Amino acid sequence: MKALCFNSFGGPEVLYYGEVPEPVIGENELLIKNKAIGLNFADIYRRKGNYHLTGKTPFIAGYEGAGEVVRVGRNITDIQIGDRIGFADVPLANAEFVAVPYEKAIPLPDHISFEMAAASLLQGLTAQYLISDSYTVKSGDTALIHAAAGGVGQLLVQLCKHSGAKVIGLTSSEEKRQTVLNTGADEALLYTDDWKKHLKEQSKVDVVFESIGSTLMDSFEVTKVSGTVVFYGFSGGNPPLIDPRMLMDNSQTLTGGDLWSYLTSREERLKRSSVLFDWISKNIVTINVSKTFALSDGAAAHQYLESRKSTGKILLIP
Repeated sequence: MKALCFNSFGGPEVLYYGEVPEPVIGENELLIKNKAIGLNFADIYRRKGNYHLTGKTPFIAGYEGAGEVVRVGRNITDIQIGDRIGFADVPLANAEFVAVPYEKAIPLPDHISFEMAAASLLQGLTAQYLISDSYTVKSGDTALIHAAAGGVGQLLVQLCKHSGAKVIGLTSSEEKRQTVLNTGADEALLYTDDWKKHLKEQSKVDVVFESIGSTLMDSFEVTKVSGTVVFYGFSGGNPPLIDPRMLMDNSQTLTGGDLWSYLTSREERLKRSSVLFDWISKNIVTINVSKTFALSDGAAAHQYLESRKSTGKILLIP
């Protein structure tokens, strides 16, 4: 089969479209013929060597996608050849075929296309746990969302609005500011603005969804007494160390979030993905696909994602 591979760490130029052996599935696995694959910054980190990779070269990145079952492990009785399956945390996904463990296989309802599944599962399930497990957003809250034009950011904007909150998005350009407003935010501020002063004048916010890292202390500055900062990423650099006395003085809460702490079983995957698919079917959230690339053109897709020009999901099509 064909796959997007790399033998050494580096820039997009290390990627190549080559021939690799087709996966051999175990008795509790499915062989999926990929129809659409989600590209994420984690794939860039793997290509650069920021994430530890095991095994021999060629390396194959990718964890998220959707496709059709072409082979079924002998212990699996409730999934058949031809069924439509999505997945959010299965390695070696940047290929024509991928072996998916039964517990990680998410059956797709008829109204969810392969492309929609590949564009929504990882970021959608992340947004789902952030607004329901990390902090329960409620009517009357004011929520500040960092990187609001990104995939998770846009979903958080929509979900916080649906929950009745006032939503303020932070982003990095005028074009992205318009994207955030079009997504439904009440306000969209630029990082180059004096956004902290603006928010302090508005009596601060109840919750901050913090994914930048280096802005963690800024987030606390604009959070109300008894407010919460939800830390779930550090795309802008490592966060500073926090003195717990600061939290005590302002009765503030710092909580962390990681999707893999919640996708702990097949039952959890099915339950949480069902909620996400219901939001999509009812137009509570709209999934923005920024651009699609052929899997064979994966190097260009990586370059486009790294340029930060994208304001939606990037898909790879085998």
